[in-house]
Amino acid sequence: RRVHGEHKTQIEPSRVEMSVCVCRQATHADSWYTGNAQELAQQLSGWLSAATAAQQPAGRVVGIIAPHAGYSYSGKTAAFAYSQINPQNVDVVFVLGPSHKWYVPSCALPEATEYATPFGNIRVNTDIINELRATRAFEKFELRRDEKEHSLEMHFPFIAHIMRGKQFTIVPILVGAVDVEKEKMFGVLLSRYLNERNLFVVSSDFCHWGQRFDYQPRSKTEPIYQTITNLDHDAMRLIEAQDTAGFSTYLGTTNNTICGRHPISVLLQALQASPTQHEVKFVRYDQSSRVMAINDSSVSYAAAVITAPN
Repeated sequence: RRVHGEHKTQIEPSRVEMSVCVCRQATHADSWYTGNAQELAQQLSGWLSAATAAQQPAGRVVGIIAPHAGYSYSGKTAAFAYSQINPQNVDVVFVLGPSHKWYVPSCALPEATEYATPFGNIRVNTDIINELRATRAFEKFELRRDEKEHSLEMHFPFIAHIMRGKQFTIVPILVGAVDVEKEKMFGVLLSRYLNERNLFVVSSDFCHWGQRFDYQPRSKTEPIYQTITNLDHDAMRLIEAQDTAGFSTYLGTTNNTICGRHPISVLLQALQASPTQHEVKFVRYDQSSRVMAINDSSVSYAAAVITAPN
């Protein structure tokens, strides 16, 4: 593992001085997104500028749901969520993402204390990580596994870009294949951090349709892409309604391949446990391609914003 002495970062010096840092490398840079900082900044700025035309939220943004595919596919959609964040209101960013490479029946906290991005390293909030570890509810997310997973990494360049010039830390959490009871437990545990200085980023793509995903529901009365759209929007309506039981039933009935279903469910449980009334609103939906034939495939992307009263 990459362990090095204490050093200055371009983004945020940690609140707690550490003599040893463990840096998680940006392993998907130069493949899933450009590793050139100038090119990446221009790309993100363009998408964010185009997205600012969307209606701004009425309340204070405390969270978003955004995709984690390669930026050429999902970057524009993610920007519709990120464009509505006011960085001046944020000190800590919690990032909840699913596990694609590693089966874990719980949630896991990172071994890493820094996350590299093309814009510089982002520091992990070790105080909060230690608080969460003290509950003994979390497993360890080892560095070697962390660097193979993309669901968290794909959000760090966006976060670093919108937070530039602002001191902040992150709390990455890998959400495994948790059952409903554990979703509730982790939601209740995290609900205490739903406050005016924290932001929750939930990482999820929506329907993965095609033979390679072993998921091909279709109707004889409409194009396949419309069936996919209907499936996804049924899920989005339940998420907007913060209907945790309904969303769970929907997943069991449709088997829709929403890869971030567990992080989304943990978020919904946290919102339900919070004494504050929140609103969830989807602001963008897209598909990687319009599926017309059985041999086609696509992945859906959606962006949502979670707000609390000002």
